[in-house]
Amino acid sequence: MLKNYLALIIQARSNSSRLPGKIMNDLCGEPMIVRILQRVKKVRKIKKIILATTKRKEDDILVNIARIHNVQIFRGSENDLVDRYYKAVRGMHIKHILRLPGDNSIPEPSEYSRLIDYHLKSNNDFSSNIANFMNNGYPGGIGVEIFTLKSLEKIWKYEKRKRYREHVALNFYDYINDKKNKKFNFKIGTIKCPKEISRPELQFDVNYVKDYFFIKKLYQYFWPIKKNFTIKDVIRWYDKIYLKMKKNQKTNL
Repeated sequence: MLKNYLALIIQARSNSSRLPGKIMNDLCGEPMIVRILQRVKKVRKIKKIILATTKRKEDDILVNIARIHNVQIFRGSENDLVDRYYKAVRGMHIKHILRLPGDNSIPEPSEYSRLIDYHLKSNNDFSSNIANFMNNGYPGGIGVEIFTLKSLEKIWKYEKRKRYREHVALNFYDYINDKKNKKFNFKIGTIKCPKEISRPELQFDVNYVKDYFFIKKLYQYFWPIKKNFTIKDVIRWYDKIYLKMKKNQKTNL
């Protein structure tokens, strides 16, 4: 039913302003982009994955990785993300788009599936389980956003402000606070995080060097023993192993 219906776009580039090259940082023998791909490919409801990057020479390496892993490639505007997203799927039989920023290091397949089910049943224009959206209780770095192609097309046609062209999801998040724009009239929602993983204080995004070293330690622990680790596993590791390790390091100083 979902064939050629729902596509995941991974937004990635090499020259990140906060942590250049982070998407290529090593996690147990593979760059972070590969580890992200390995996890999202477990979401059975996603039938098409597109790597949306820029036309810059330094992003050729991302294109090569996408080809090796049988991922579709689109190269577009570096700064106009709305244009990049829209043109990546224009002309395809796609109705819904999942947006995954390249700094979400450990996407959680089970929660992707839950959000997809909710989004399709609710007939929303935009659904998100990104951390703290509408007090959903999710930790950071595991979630995703879903929006309809129709809503993206409206933004592509009518929204000309630079800030909103550079940040696709901002068009939806800011709409919640300012519903005066009648051109859009978006229906927006989220799902509540399951209690056992509801830890909004935890962040697994990779934006800075310290974030990368944290995720690197996580992978160094799990990869030899459980490659298909879940967010439940990660939270147990954080509470029982990582915090104790940090405490011991402080004691030894």
